[in-house]
Amino acid sequence: MYWISTAPTTECMANKIKEQQLYLFADRRSCNKWLPNQFRLLLSGLAYTLLHAIRRLGLTSTELARARCDTIRLKLLKNGAAVVRNTRRVRLRLSDASPYKDLFRLVAARLSPG
Repeated sequence: MYWISTAPTTECMANKIKEQQLYLFADRRSCNKWLPNQFRLLLSGLAYTLLHAIRRLGLTSTELARARCDTIRLKLLKNGAAVVRNTRRVRLRLSDASPYKDLFRLVAARLSPG
């Protein structure tokens, strides 16, 4: 009998799927029709891809470098901010009381072009 060992990439893939289902609501099917549920699954996949890119590019060597999707969403993205918009740019004014405002600025600087 031969045993097949599981490679670390297999475990990593299973963890990514579980993370997407649990924290980005990929398993929520609130409609009886196929298309809305498929669209929700597509949005969940896009959200995971976006959060993974933020983790890989913007959060390297920070306290949230190995954080789960729900932690990144709660600590970095769910901040109250005032949006100031004019013809050339959009500015976010974060609260001074936000504990992760410096990290948000660092990630935004790392993700901005040029």
